[in-house]
Amino acid sequence: MEKVFYAKLYKPFLELLRSIESIAFHKLDERLLAYLLEKQRHTGSSVIKASHTQIADELATSRVVVSRLLKHLENEGRILIYRNEIKLLQGAESVHKIL
Repeated sequence: MEKVFYAKLYKPFLELLRSIESIAFHKLDERLLAYLLEKQRHTGSSVIKASHTQIADELATSRVVVSRLLKHLENEGRILIYRNEIKLLQGAESVHKIL
């Protein structure tokens, strides 16, 4: 019975620890790019369907900051921004290897 209880708590606890580590030790631009690449890996699509507000909520920051960082990534040629969609381009993956 204890094993089932701990098994149920393990994954949410691990996600919480990763979130705390990310907020405490990584710059927001790194967290944003990692977030986008994780969404891409999870969905299997280079198009992430999310608003800037949704992304900001998940990264515990403001929409304005996310919008500025996304625009910077777009200007660097790493992503394309559409209404409620972000398309990751080939260069985004190579940057994540450095992070």
